[in-house]
Amino acid sequence: MHPTEVVHHHKQTNTGVDDRKLGMWILIISECFLFGTLITNFLIHKKSVKPGTPGGIDVFDIEITTWSTFVLLMSSVAMVLALQACKNRALRPFQFWTFLVALGGLIFLGFQYYEFSHFLHNDFGFTTNLFASSFFLLTGCHGLHVLVGTLWLSTIGITSLIRGDRWFSPVSVEIAGLYWHFVDVVWIVIFTVVYLYIYL
Repeated sequence: MHPTEVVHHHKQTNTGVDDRKLGMWILIISECFLFGTLITNFLIHKKSVKPGTPGGIDVFDIEITTWSTFVLLMSSVAMVLALQACKNRALRPFQFWTFLVALGGLIFLGFQYYEFSHFLHNDFGFTTNLFASSFFLLTGCHGLHVLVGTLWLSTIGITSLIRGDRWFSPVSVEIAGLYWHFVDVVWIVIFTVVYLYIYL
């Protein structure tokens, strides 16, 4: 065995799937229920706008949100490339793509901060009406998930900088990738249901 190579021992489930990966799939399934509930809540209240208060079409900037969506989608591509580099034990490409994923998450959060600030400036806040409450609850929850994923990927990248080629765990990177792809898919649903549907 190469002196810098580390052997990771993890139990396999009865299905032959790594127990950590199975745990992530269970988490993702539970998160589907969470976001399903939040999206349903939004759809129920999407027309609950008090007279004289702004609604989504009054404050949404679809161009800004489209750009943030594009950045998040490209970060998923970078995540795939990071995992492939990890499997190939290519340290520098792995670090590059991992930090690019984290950067994509930060840019998305920057767009969301700008968007929320714009909303508040236009008197569209959490307590404006039921539509606004359900909107901020849904998108804010997703933003929190993006923040968790960004911190997670940043930690992986920093660990690889510290430990170099002694740290190569494709399963750990794959689990983080599953989470990141899930967050991206959820955003596509939110973007469609919240931002695009309102213009139809």
